[in-house]
Amino acid sequence: MKTVEFIFDFGSPNAYLAHRIIPEIEARTGATFVYNPCLLGGIFKAAGNRSPFEQFAGVRGKLDYERLEIKRFVERHHVDAFRMNPHFPVNTLLMMRGAVVAEDEGKLAPFAETCFRAVWEDGEKMDDPAVVGAVLDAAGFDGRAILERTREQAVKDRLIANTEGAVVRGVFGMPTFFVGKEMFFGKDRLGQVEEEIMRANA
Repeated sequence: MKTVEFIFDFGSPNAYLAHRIIPEIEARTGATFVYNPCLLGGIFKAAGNRSPFEQFAGVRGKLDYERLEIKRFVERHHVDAFRMNPHFPVNTLLMMRGAVVAEDEGKLAPFAETCFRAVWEDGEKMDDPAVVGAVLDAAGFDGRAILERTREQAVKDRLIANTEGAVVRGVFGMPTFFVGKEMFFGKDRLGQVEEEIMRANA
């Protein structure tokens, strides 16, 4: 069975959209996507990159086209629950440290689903610890325990190491995927990811 590494941050709407269709690709190919939590802000800083909303703010028509591309993707893949978060951009440091905690406890998959849904479907302000705790509690986690663990130095260090490791491998934004050593950037490259999986499995 082929594994695909998915480098993600909950603050990326495109990472959310990829997350929503990954199960379809897994079902078609038999591959497993392994989620790797990294801090998008750290990647941007190290790579000298900026978010599209900053980078293209002064380019006439560019952000309108970015929104159109999202709309087309949503419609094509029937991601009907997607909503732009009213608090965007959201500081995701707390959630991403929480993802490291969840991974350590073998609960990253449900944690990722909970946080992606809270940010990009329910419009929650997920940089507020009280909101994060309540959302996690409602999903069956011990929100207080997870929040407490996000203060552990080992958790902070692992998120930093994940992020720095991604940059060393050439990552400059999200979502990014690795099929073996082959890197693919962006939700619109998922077709190529699927082709590479099938080629590798041949």
